[in-house]
Amino acid sequence: MIELITAILQASWQVLNESAGYCLFGIFMAGLLRALMPDDFVLTHLGKNNFISVIKASLIGVPLPVCSCGVIPVAMGLRKQGAGSGPTTAFMISTPETGIDSIAVTWALLDPLMTIIRPLAAFITATCAGIAVNFLPEQPNGSEPEKACTNCGCGCTGNSIEHHHGASVTGRVRDGLSFAFTDLLRDIGPSLLFGIIVAGVIAAVMPQGFIERHLGSGIGPMLIMLAVGIPLYVCASASTPIVAALALKGLSPGAALVFLLAGPATNAATITVVARLMGKRVAVVYVLVIAAVSLLLGIITNYLYGCTAIDITNWISPADFERESLLNPLFSVILVVLIFKSKISYYLKK
Repeated sequence: MIELITAILQASWQVLNESAGYCLFGIFMAGLLRALMPDDFVLTHLGKNNFISVIKASLIGVPLPVCSCGVIPVAMGLRKQGAGSGPTTAFMISTPETGIDSIAVTWALLDPLMTIIRPLAAFITATCAGIAVNFLPEQPNGSEPEKACTNCGCGCTGNSIEHHHGASVTGRVRDGLSFAFTDLLRDIGPSLLFGIIVAGVIAAVMPQGFIERHLGSGIGPMLIMLAVGIPLYVCASASTPIVAALALKGLSPGAALVFLLAGPATNAATITVVARLMGKRVAVVYVLVIAAVSLLLGIITNYLYGCTAIDITNWISPADFERESLLNPLFSVILVVLIFKSKISYYLKK
């Protein structure tokens, strides 16, 4: 038992070392993005229920570092202010599926190809869902969006893209970085650490090649990842170390992408809120499009990796770990300290 615990801790520490520096960089960039994005930028581009507005909503959502429950009060607030149902749906999907922070972690733990595929897949999934919703009859605007983020347990506040009107650039940057290293880190930090621990458990407990031997390498693992990811709450950053560890045990890149898309974009609470505030038909389209497009993109991703002959077992490599800079443990300590500091400060203020 002691040997198993030691192996889990070592594997988790390895994953943390590989991702901490990139995660800190992603958090920093998220703060700048929040600070420099003009006031009312999102609402300005989501006001019409047409193809262009859906494209804009998908593009705007890709870099924003907001979790699946945090995006609901933001999107519903925009909806009440006149944003169309199609663009709102697209925004609600592309935003949690990826973000500038999770893109940085993807680069750290996966590879350049998946770093490109992941945001592109999020954009495609969101756009398809938004276009599909545009064909449905328009529903009345929902109410009380603030209650949407109270069910998932991530601790988010839902105030993810608000700005201080009239503040100077320096003040906005300061506020943006303060938000990133307090509110944002408090929201995603515990989930990220949990994902790293899960990755450590998978690496230490699951035999090499387990998934390939027992589940195969076709669409079967994709369906399983879809079934697990749709009801489960996992943020984009936390899902990354989990799929990296599963890949070492035989999970295909396509199945990994399915989980990276379905896990952050859907969970039981999100689906319930979408049905209540935007209608049951929108909720059904929301889930079905994510499922169908995720599977299709997973199949394409497997084909791309097959053509390029990229070995995904190098996603977390002990050899690379041995050559890492001594700065990586320092980044790990800084990240963990900042996460605990943000949580403690939050509870002290309550």
